[in-house]
Amino acid sequence: MSSHSGSFGSAARGPGRVTVNTLRAMAARSERIVMTTAYDATFARMLEEGGVDALLVGDSLGMVIQGLDTTLPVTLDEMIYHARAVSRGSKRAHLVGDMPFMSYQVSAEQALQNAGRFLAEGNMHAVKLEGGLEMAETIRRIVRAGIPVMGHVGLTPQSVHAMGGFKVQGKDEDGAERIVADAKAVAEAGAYALVLEGIPAPLAARITMQLPIATIGIGAGNACDGQVLVCYDLLGLTPERVPRFVKQYETFYERGVAAVRTYTEEVRSGAFPATAHSFGVASQPTAANTEASTGTSSSDPIH
Repeated sequence: MSSHSGSFGSAARGPGRVTVNTLRAMAARSERIVMTTAYDATFARMLEEGGVDALLVGDSLGMVIQGLDTTLPVTLDEMIYHARAVSRGSKRAHLVGDMPFMSYQVSAEQALQNAGRFLAEGNMHAVKLEGGLEMAETIRRIVRAGIPVMGHVGLTPQSVHAMGGFKVQGKDEDGAERIVADAKAVAEAGAYALVLEGIPAPLAARITMQLPIATIGIGAGNACDGQVLVCYDLLGLTPERVPRFVKQYETFYERGVAAVRTYTEEVRSGAFPATAHSFGVASQPTAANTEASTGTSSSDPIH
């Protein structure tokens, strides 16, 4: 939007579900939007409890969940499976489904049908797709059908081979002007928000000032209306080198390895399971004696 006051309050958010209108109001009030990826119910719940406004079921699951080198092999059915899982763990966040490679590029009709699956089968509230000028008519068609669309320009991972790798985009004047034109086309087509990825901070600031819709940055500096990170990156669950724009707020991978090592040692030494983690056995095969001797009955839940 046109300016930021640096506010991090919650005036624009109500107690219920975050919606497209909520995000618009937040951006208008210069209240930063917090977005992360999520891929299952447990993470969705944890991230929401941490205060995240929007959850993106990203095709990045191909890399952080499936162990792939790119997002390209991820299928629509896989995305919808993870979308359903996230929706079960979510009670408050705005949910966005990431349309995978070749699920929307063939035609506007294909894109509309697949976007509809995200809402009808995946319980998402909106979809995200990559591309600028070339995707404007597709975005327009989906929006006309009543499906909110979040755009994505700059470094678009599904075009990794065309870009020659995961490289910063818009560093020269011509590249910057192309990204500005793409951003404007996405906004004019009816998208309610736009992800700006892997572009110089001044360029992201310029686009944010010029667009009437919210911008969500990732590797695009601090002037955007909000920020998004892959949850595995910000929690330190990716042991390999992370991109420069990522800040790791925890070291869950290292802490997880340490916890498993302790578990391994205790199992091998016989320290686990201890009495506290075991069930008693009745001295006589009667329900009454079982309850008297162990304090449990055969109908007691295991938890």
